[in-house]
Amino acid sequence: MTTPRPAQDGADAPPPELHVDAALAARLVAAQHPDLAGRVEVVANGWDNVMLRLGDRHGIRMPRRRLAIPLARNEQRWLPELAPRLPVPIPVPVRVGKPAPELGYDAPWSIVPWFRGADAVRFDPATRGVAVNGLAAFVAELGATPAPPDAPSNPYRGVPLADRDEVVRARLAGGRIPHAERLVEVWERALAAPVWSAPGVWLHGDLHPGNLLLAASGFLTAVVDFGDLTAGDPATDLATAWLTFDARSRRVFKAEIERRRGLDEATWDRARGWALVLASAVVEQAGASTPFGRMGADALEQVLAD
Repeated sequence: MTTPRPAQDGADAPPPELHVDAALAARLVAAQHPDLAGRVEVVANGWDNVMLRLGDRHGIRMPRRRLAIPLARNEQRWLPELAPRLPVPIPVPVRVGKPAPELGYDAPWSIVPWFRGADAVRFDPATRGVAVNGLAAFVAELGATPAPPDAPSNPYRGVPLADRDEVVRARLAGGRIPHAERLVEVWERALAAPVWSAPGVWLHGDLHPGNLLLAASGFLTAVVDFGDLTAGDPATDLATAWLTFDARSRRVFKAEIERRRGLDEATWDRARGWALVLASAVVEQAGASTPFGRMGADALEQVLAD
């Protein structure tokens, strides 16, 4: 599906609860979708899923933690409906894999398209800026209309920032987040912004550079990892303005969003707060010395730059 962080970088991630390797994935494909059987290799260990390559045209996405099981089902249910309206490719499952305890794996899994590109963590901010219009178009279209009542719920995304206040303040007081005192001021401004009162819109929920695939030129080729898909405050996805871009590209991103949708200043204040939520979580969990952790630390610098 993608060429994200290398498999050995799985040390950044929590310990797995479900064992996944290439041999297991090959057995599952051979048993359930034999017409797609081919060479299988692990390409990345994410926080919740293992990504494997299947032949030349497909990838395999398999939960490595049990909390990812309902998220995998959400992707299988909703991505086919969302994809036709989006201007950027997303990993719509081409086949759905079933739990197979007899083969050593009791979780749902998906065979997905293999998208060319590398995750945006690998690119410098100037090159990421090439993706600004494509990402703005994606965010605008995904959140253009209210989500249906049965959209996936998520207690950690799309909710009022006050719901995240306790954990964010504890994080900032914990000693692992640089410039914590200044970030508290940013957080309090975001909390003071009026809450989103309109119906919840569709949200990717985790729109950081690790989930954006770019061509060598910086062009956005795909948006991946919809495990946090939910509905709620659009500020959650707008946080990518700080997570992904430098100040110059952020201005372009915001102008393009305003042209397409028009948002008030309160929404941008909350978006900056959401960038703080997500980036501080990355730094706390991965540290600031790993590639993923450096991404979070860079995003916090961008939050302060504004």
